[in-house]
Amino acid sequence: MAAAGGPERARAVLQQCLRASLQVKPPGPGAQAEWVQIERGMVIYICFFKGATDEIIPKIVNSLLNLKLCETPAGQFVSVLELPGDVLVVPQATLGGKAKGKRMQYHANIDKEDGMKLYGQFVSECQRELASCGHCGEAGVVLRHGTYGNRQVLKLDTNGPYTHLMDF
Repeated sequence: MAAAGGPERARAVLQQCLRASLQVKPPGPGAQAEWVQIERGMVIYICFFKGATDEIIPKIVNSLLNLKLCETPAGQFVSVLELPGDVLVVPQATLGGKAKGKRMQYHANIDKEDGMKLYGQFVSECQRELASCGHCGEAGVVLRHGTYGNRQVLKLDTNGPYTHLMDF
């Protein structure tokens, strides 16, 4: 989905799920770990590259939430909006890695401040899209998201390894 001949500005990995939990805050002295959880729906891992701007956010959100990735009990594929299903957004800077020798390098990734800003806008745009979908509200669909810049623990139950990579 990247412009023909143009550099990629973002990468997303999509995974349908039956249930997912993400640790957004590790345990600390006298404090339990904090988790967010979704039920049936989709996990979106997102990474922004150098040169990405907020202009690309609506296109990414529209593409990801309307992609017919979720399988109904009848075997038909529908979008997470049509299902309706929950959404978990996970910031994943490692999607921008390139192998060099025996190590990974992340020179193409956006800097942390700009990435955090774009990630916040991405989550907000996803929330707006879900809120504007009438039957998603009626079904109690939720959007949960991880914390940008932190390592997080993910627990995922799927009905098959149905993972997709998309570049923008």
